[in-house]
Amino acid sequence: MHRGSILCIVHQRFSYPGRLGRLFMEQGFLLDVRCPQIGQALPETPEGYAATLMFGGPMSANDEHLPGIAKELRWLDQNLNSPTPFVGVCLGAQILARVLGAEVMLHPEGYVEIGYCPIEPTVEGKLYFPAPLSHVFQWHKEGFDTPAGTVSLAKGTAAFENQFFRYGQSAYGIQFHPEVTLQMLKRWTIGGAHMLDMPGAMPRDEQIANHAIYDPPFGDWAASFVDCVIAKAEALGACKQRSAA
Repeated sequence: MHRGSILCIVHQRFSYPGRLGRLFMEQGFLLDVRCPQIGQALPETPEGYAATLMFGGPMSANDEHLPGIAKELRWLDQNLNSPTPFVGVCLGAQILARVLGAEVMLHPEGYVEIGYCPIEPTVEGKLYFPAPLSHVFQWHKEGFDTPAGTVSLAKGTAAFENQFFRYGQSAYGIQFHPEVTLQMLKRWTIGGAHMLDMPGAMPRDEQIANHAIYDPPFGDWAASFVDCVIAKAEALGACKQRSAA
């Protein structure tokens, strides 16, 4: 018997929830994957789901001319205060930041973050980092200002300082990519090879080598964060809503 369902919002036809999806499934949850960019509908509200995960993509949170992005901005704005936990990853975090009134923008000097980059928990964020974590996997060229009314949980380099924040009890924005597996990393560095020439991007071979070094603690962190989201869902009644639906 499953414990509930996770709404997974992706941005390309063949995208999938990677490690985060696997971790939720291992704990007894089903995945309901939707892609508004190809016309798939979103539920009116996240009620009945244990959590909502909104993943990354090549588009921008500023691309309101794209029907899928416009739909996601409206949907999140309408459901921001739902008791169902929300986790925005990369583009998903930037969409959350925009809904909260922050600016999402390119680095003024054209820098990107691609590869394993350092991260540091804030004082408020230490509870979310039960074990040391020095580097996380990044793949983005836009960043965002600190959204008003949020709690910063981790900081990155000066180029892209805002990395992890919480809004309210259970809405999280994560600039980095805890869902990425080695297979995904290899695919991204082929499909996005043109981005590896940008300042701040690490060479493909270096990224693959760093995966062996940094991914074991990163994977442990991802598992602990999934545990945190599930605990939030249970405390706020989201899992119970699904089982009663």
